[in-house]
Amino acid sequence: MKKLSSAMIILAVIIGIFAAQNSNAQIASAAPAKNSPPPGVQIAQTLSTITGVAISPLLGVSAVGCYQYCKAQTDEERAKLPWFANPLFWIPAFLLVIACFLKDTAGTALPPGMKKPFDIAETIEHKISGLVATGAFVPIMVNMIHEANSTGGQPVANLSSLGFAAIQIPHWLYDVAITPIAMAIFFIVFLASNAIQILILISPFGMIDAALKSFRTTLLASVAVSSWMNPWLGAIWALVIILISWLIAGWSFRLSHFGLVFIWDYFTFRKSRFQPDAKVNKMFLSRKINKVPARTYGKLLHDENGALIFHYQPWLILPRRTLVLPVGKYETGRGIFYSEILHVENDSAKTLILLPPRYLGHETTIANIYNFTGTRDVGLRAAWAWFKSLFSKTKIATA
Repeated sequence: MKKLSSAMIILAVIIGIFAAQNSNAQIASAAPAKNSPPPGVQIAQTLSTITGVAISPLLGVSAVGCYQYCKAQTDEERAKLPWFANPLFWIPAFLLVIACFLKDTAGTALPPGMKKPFDIAETIEHKISGLVATGAFVPIMVNMIHEANSTGGQPVANLSSLGFAAIQIPHWLYDVAITPIAMAIFFIVFLASNAIQILILISPFGMIDAALKSFRTTLLASVAVSSWMNPWLGAIWALVIILISWLIAGWSFRLSHFGLVFIWDYFTFRKSRFQPDAKVNKMFLSRKINKVPARTYGKLLHDENGALIFHYQPWLILPRRTLVLPVGKYETGRGIFYSEILHVENDSAKTLILLPPRYLGHETTIANIYNFTGTRDVGLRAAWAWFKSLFSKTKIATA
């Protein structure tokens, strides 16, 4: 409830800024330039643009760059365009987007093992392009608001239109305030988009991959179409997406970090040079335990009483917290792509901890470090062992 209330307050402030800027358009000049849209409309369009680009950074940045390049009429105008409007950027970017589309189209007919390396490459591209866009693209778009808002005088935010006394915020203070907000909005939506990319990566079924891709593409198209139909409709729909992204930001962040760690371990072959620590090792929770959510990243160790405890920091930077794991019997599960730590009760075993791929081949070592009762095969490895047992030759003792 607190998170929802905070999100509503933030959205109300943003809408208030829109209203103030739109009021400025009517007060500042009775006869604005013929081709200059009202400032509030330009802000609404920019909000839609930032939201759309955050959903698919490479496609969004290249599309905006291509549009600005084609819109420029003279060489002087094109010389002043930002870096993403240079054909040397957006043409190769479009080719890469087309290659990803062809990969996804043909990938539904390919075994998951043949498609996943390309999914890993696309996930790396998505994360890098998103982070670059956060720091390089968003501030430029914010600056373009003021350029479009220029109608002969410096743009200001007039709060008197919101029922306050006649208060005006200078344009430089507006820049300082709005740029971090725009970057935060972009990053929150990007986190949700990146979580979809991680789900595509870890999904074992091509049809699910295609459905997730289609959902993200449809979401991107809805932002573009609604903004084209009406700037304010596009801004309202963008605010809805931002609100939803804010509400799932924690889940998106944990899933994104989970995918990043797994990709890094696979991509760098980390298991070949990794050795578990004798006391403390970094792992992920596999399920929610005592209100600590799944995929929380932390360190597993024994306390002074011998109990298993899990130290973690929310968002990786907040103060450290401690989770005491349930008392009982534990085993290490050997998997093909990653291993697990199991809590064994009677004849059932529940996965409590997910081990990053660097731990593959170190299951026995982990069991010895934490005094587990042993190891067992899990997942596909267990299924393969069962399948082989069907055809193995066994001797039957006879009296």
